[in-house]
Amino acid sequence: MLRVAVPNKGSLSESAISMLKEAGYAMRREPKSLVHRDQRNEVEFFYLRPRDIAVYVGEGILDLGITGRDLLGDSVTTAEETLALGFGRSTFRYAAPAGTMTRIEDLRGKRIATSYPNLVDRDLAARGIEARTVKLDGAVEVSVELGVADAIADVVETGSTLRAAGLETFGEPLMHSEGVLIARSGAELSPAAEVLGRRLKNVLVARRYVIMDYDVQRQHLDECLAVTPGMESPTVSDLKDPAWVAVRTMVPADDVNTVMDTVYEKGARAILVTRIGYCRI
Repeated sequence: MLRVAVPNKGSLSESAISMLKEAGYAMRREPKSLVHRDQRNEVEFFYLRPRDIAVYVGEGILDLGITGRDLLGDSVTTAEETLALGFGRSTFRYAAPAGTMTRIEDLRGKRIATSYPNLVDRDLAARGIEARTVKLDGAVEVSVELGVADAIADVVETGSTLRAAGLETFGEPLMHSEGVLIARSGAELSPAAEVLGRRLKNVLVARRYVIMDYDVQRQHLDECLAVTPGMESPTVSDLKDPAWVAVRTMVPADDVNTVMDTVYEKGARAILVTRIGYCRI
């Protein structure tokens, strides 16, 4: 039976569970359950702290896991990212009191509070900067005010928490993070693990694309197909009126209104858009 780690709480947990449900897996009904067996798909789900998931997967105790890229990067393990899942997006950045630091080189000789010491130490070493990391389990924003650190390194989503603490980010991000599917480095994936990964990939496709149908005169067909090339090739069908054809294709959901406007200007009519519930690409 395939053994998969899922975050037990927080936004990563909610998004991971939602995605796995869309992929056809049965998830726990009781929020406090630590283990759930999906007998139909022969998968056993373990609900763990997001920070611990990379360790269990890297040690080969569990086959796959879903966690944050930042947490994977901070772990000392042999797990590796196999698929970016598109939720929980954030950046990992340095921040200091407003106006005190503008370059990452300004951290030289400073104290940096963070919940991700391994990630920060590797970044500083790669830059040749000597500084001291101060490991905290949370609420690193107040560490500067309390005199524990001179700067912080933390996950930033909107930046509102930093601004409230009188801090501002500086330098380029250490990392762009999001939820990721991970496996043990170098491990050969079982057929069940490959199926789970393929299902999640297709959930991403279903979320990112829509089906577009439209009618267009043959003389304008090539112009419209240049705008809506589809994933492999659009479906083009004859209509009763030989001068017209029907087109069915996939287009990015984020661009759908612009695409509809463009093909309409090129002669397309009866343009319909349908959301994709499930797919295999």
